Amino acid sequence: MSFPEYSQYDAIGLTDLIKKKKISAREAVDEAIARAEKLNPKLNAIVFEAYDQAREAAKKPARGPLSGVPMVLKDMRAGAIGMPTRNGSRFSPMVLSDHDATNVARFKAAGLIPMGKTNVPEFGILPTTEGRLYGPAHNPWNLAHTPGGSSGGSAASVAAGIVPIAHSTDGGGSIRIPASNCGLVGLKVSRGRISQGPDFSDSTSGLSVDNVVTKSVRDTALALDLASVIDYGDPYFALPPQGSYLEGIKRKPKRMKIAVALKALDGKPFHPDVAAAMKKAVKLSEELGHTVEEALPALDSASTTMAFMTMWAANTALAVIGLSRATGKEPSLDLIEGLTMGLYKQGREIPAVQYLAMQQTLHRAARVTAKFHETYDLWLTLTLASPPLKLGIVNVDEQDVRKAFEPILGYVPFTAMQNATGQPAINLPLHWNKDNLPIGVQFVARSGDEMTLLKLAAEIEKAAPWAMNYSKIAV
Repeated sequence: MSFPEYSQYDAIGLTDLIKKKKISAREAVDEAIARAEKLNPKLNAIVFEAYDQAREAAKKPARGPLSGVPMVLKDMRAGAIGMPTRNGSRFSPMVLSDHDATNVARFKAAGLIPMGKTNVPEFGILPTTEGRLYGPAHNPWNLAHTPGGSSGGSAASVAAGIVPIAHSTDGGGSIRIPASNCGLVGLKVSRGRISQGPDFSDSTSGLSVDNVVTKSVRDTALALDLASVIDYGDPYFALPPQGSYLEGIKRKPKRMKIAVALKALDGKPFHPDVAAAMKKAVKLSEELGHTVEEALPALDSASTTMAFMTMWAANTALAVIGLSRATGKEPSLDLIEGLTMGLYKQGREIPAVQYLAMQQTLHRAARVTAKFHETYDLWLTLTLASPPLKLGIVNVDEQDVRKAFEPILGYVPFTAMQNATGQPAINLPLHWNKDNLPIGVQFVARSGDEMTLLKLAAEIEKAAPWAMNYSKIAV
């Protein structure tokens, strides 16, 4: 293999080359590092380099279904021996971990080789990756635009062809948003599907989950096979998988009834580029034999949003208070950003009774969506309300939370719903606009049913492959 071809391979394709001895794991890792050293000064996607550690790991005998494949880890929750996890915050000290998170240990057991940590906004708060600690990450399709957030560094690393797979987390769309902005597959899994042990149980009170971003459905399916193993120390588990996801996507899905959202929840029409992406997704679904009709679950979006933001503020306060206790320092604007300070101040004032009431509001929303899926197998929505935003739109120093979020109100209309209800949802990269910026669409399934999502995604990928678009990337 000539190394210019490296970025054309997904993780399964790359490990097949290694297993057939066409290249070595060390060669794959060296190429990933070389690409990182060339591209990261433009992207600012990788914020901690563990390159020597990766080279040492590549010397070990091949093992696992993704043996020798380099990857990167998000700077949130992915504790890894010899690497820090700072959550994008100056408040978090540069402490190297002495143990692997459960999910990272599973990555390594599968043969994946972590080579660094990726850029995130502070505490994963924003749908863009910009912050005081690391500075902005850039979208490889157009450097003036955001790769999305909060898994922006991970998505930029995969889209740019540095690695074929990257750890990500999703608390309000943080896998699907960057996947949409960077033209990737991004699966937000069901609540309880992937363990966050041993250091976390249900991060952000169950709103946030872990998984990966990839270029192919088969990589996403295999990664889920590797990660969805029950950890009996977890507070709850998703429904057991219906067999191997990688094997499941080889079988044609049943013909399904798909609901579609053809306008925003406030009744406003979609951005023309987003409308074009949705039209393409509907047309593809119908050509594949599925029934598509316009429908929305009967959710009270105002009360659900209020509950979500209340719980998010409280959990931000918990994170800040935890760091304060660990470091012995009081939170200040020298240590946390203005937006974080605003959420921290809000969160610490929320009474326990109010918090529990908000939690019950989200549980009721989950019952509403479960009822909706008695009629519809899947729900098709936009992922984002517009093409990727330009960098610099959000002021992270603004302490007034409402003012800070005002420039992006309406940008993320659907993704947080699935974090609230615990459902799985997947972004598929089905459209690029005239400016060569990717625009994804989202399919949502009933809780525990990642298999249906992945089978449909594989069917769509085969009918309208997106891999050739990566040759048009800017960097």
